Amino acid sequence: MKPDTINRYANITGRCFINAPFDHLQSGLLELFIQYKLQPEIGLEGNCLWEAEKEDFQKLAASLQQHDLACTLHAPFFDLAPGGMDLKIREITREKLRRAFELIPLFHPRSIVCHLGYDDEKHSYKMDDWVRHSLETWSELIRFAEQHNTLVMFENTYETTPDVHLRLFEEISANNLRFCLDTGHLTAYAGTGWQLWLDALLPLLGQLHLHDNKSGRDDHIAIGHGNFDFVSLLEFIGEKKISPLVTLEPHSEKDLWLSLEAIEELDLFELLP
Repeated sequence: MKPDTINRYANITGRCFINAPFDHLQSGLLELFIQYKLQPEIGLEGNCLWEAEKEDFQKLAASLQQHDLACTLHAPFFDLAPGGMDLKIREITREKLRRAFELIPLFHPRSIVCHLGYDDEKHSYKMDDWVRHSLETWSELIRFAEQHNTLVMFENTYETTPDVHLRLFEEISANNLRFCLDTGHLTAYAGTGWQLWLDALLPLLGQLHLHDNKSGRDDHIAIGHGNFDFVSLLEFIGEKKISPLVTLEPHSEKDLWLSLEAIEELDLFELLP
C-alpha cells in the first residue's frame, strides 16, 4: 500500500501528525517516519515511562530534530485515574503523568494530548469530588506545560456529551488549555455527532484526532472506511476559519496509507484554512 514515491503525500503529511507509540519508534518505526518525513504524535502508553532511560528519549528527540520533524506527545491513558477517589491511585496516576510532561522540554512538542479518565457510570455519583481531584491533578501539569509554551489538549473518550470537558475548562484558568476532538471516539462511544461537541467547545478546539470506526469498538481504521462524515466536519471548521493541529490515528501501516489516499481523494485538508 506504500506510495510509488516518497513525496506523493508530502503536502498532506507536512500538515499533520501520525500516531506512533514510543516503543514502536524504538523498535524500527522511526525509520519509516524518517523515510517518509512523517511527523509523529509520540504515544507514551505502556511501561516506557517507568522503564525507558532518559537517554532513550534524548536519542529519539535528537533524531527528530536532526531530520526537521516536529512532534506532539500523547500522555498515557490506560489504568490511570486523574480524578479517581482513591488517594494512592491518584498519586501513581500523577507520577506517571508528571513523567510524560517532563519530556516536554526535551521534545518541544506542539501539544500534549490527555484523557480525562471520566466514567459516567462511576463518577457522576460523586461529580464534585471527581472534579476536585481532577483539578488537583491537571493544574500543576498545565502550568508546567505553559512554562514551556506547550498546548495541553483534553480529548473526548467515553464521554457522551461535552459537559464534563466544559466543567473542567470553566474551572481551570489557563491560556494553553484546549480541546482535542477525536472522531473515532465519537463514533465508537458517544453516539452523538460532532455538532453537539463543537457547538459547546468550538472556541477551544485546538486539535483533531482523525480515524474511523464502524461500530461500538474503537478499531482505529482508515479514514473513509467507517461511518464518520469527515467532509462535513472539516467544511465546518474551515468555514469558521479555525486551524487546529491534526493527527491521524490509524493502528496499522496499511490504514495509514489508506487514510492518506482518502484525504487526497476527498481533498480534505483543502477544506481547512
